[in-house]
Amino acid sequence: MFEFAYPWAWALLVLLLPLFWWVETRRRRPTLVVASAQPFRSGATRRISLAGWLYLLGALLIVGALARPRFGDEKVLIRSQGVDIVLAIDLSGSMAAIDVPHSITDSATLNQAIDAGKIKNRLDVAKEELTKFVAGRPNDRIGLIGFAPLAYNLAPPTLDHGWITAQLGRLRPGIIGDQTGIAAPLASGIHRLKDSPAPRRVIVLFTDGANNVDNRITPEQAAELGKESNVTIHTVGIGSDNAYVPVDTFAGKRFQPMGANFDEAALKAIAAASGGRYFHAADGEGMKEVMKEINSLETTTFEHPKYVEYRELAPKLAVLALLALLAAFLLENTIRLRLP
Repeated sequence: MFEFAYPWAWALLVLLLPLFWWVETRRRRPTLVVASAQPFRSGATRRISLAGWLYLLGALLIVGALARPRFGDEKVLIRSQGVDIVLAIDLSGSMAAIDVPHSITDSATLNQAIDAGKIKNRLDVAKEELTKFVAGRPNDRIGLIGFAPLAYNLAPPTLDHGWITAQLGRLRPGIIGDQTGIAAPLASGIHRLKDSPAPRRVIVLFTDGANNVDNRITPEQAAELGKESNVTIHTVGIGSDNAYVPVDTFAGKRFQPMGANFDEAALKAIAAASGGRYFHAADGEGMKEVMKEINSLETTTFEHPKYVEYRELAPKLAVLALLALLAAFLLENTIRLRLP
């Protein structure tokens, strides 16, 4: 946008223009006594000289500079303090299971869907949705923990979401074991978040199995620790009753039936103890809906103050005014010099 910071400065023209006209038309013209005035007759009329026009231009530019013309670009300054989130994902071997839609009823169709990438195992489905979740929260620090018998901190809470995405891409079912220990990732995540300055601190735990690892604390005790540390824990049970694990045999790939093995009651209790919520992701579509709900649940308030960044034209006008006055002075006292 364009504006004048001091538009009232243009009122000076009310005095400037009449004064200039009076000075230029009323002042006594220099004369030279000669035998005949005929050669100088054209210069005897009362008209404004070129130097006079330059003086007027310089004066107008000065008034314009005093009015401070400027261009303004409106900017929006975003002040935000996001949520600190730790994603704890089950890497046990059972995450290789495929939750099959009921519309698929034979192995050939299932193989075709898998080869076409339409159906993925539990871990790949989770990785895909978590990648979208991370990309949609640029102002949040996000950490990543992988767990099976033990928990491994793959990334501390960070704004480097490219690193989180890269770590997600490396995960494979059974890469760190086949058992499921739920207390360890909770305790590790709470330790990461307890001293965070963020206004909200959250752990989201994804698992398709029940806790079958003895630890120094139980998952329920870890949840109580989260409550004491003001860390909210959401839990997600992954899997359906129509699930199969692909097994390679000499006769080719076959699919071994597998049910949903997570302990729903325990996951609900863990979430409730810390003020969080429990979710069930039966398949790919279910996981997508769960992540949308968690994304809408964990929101923060952002400030969007506006300010205007100006580019001032007054200094340029002042320089032009100086040049015009200097040109007028030189013209009047050199080329257009008149004898008294």
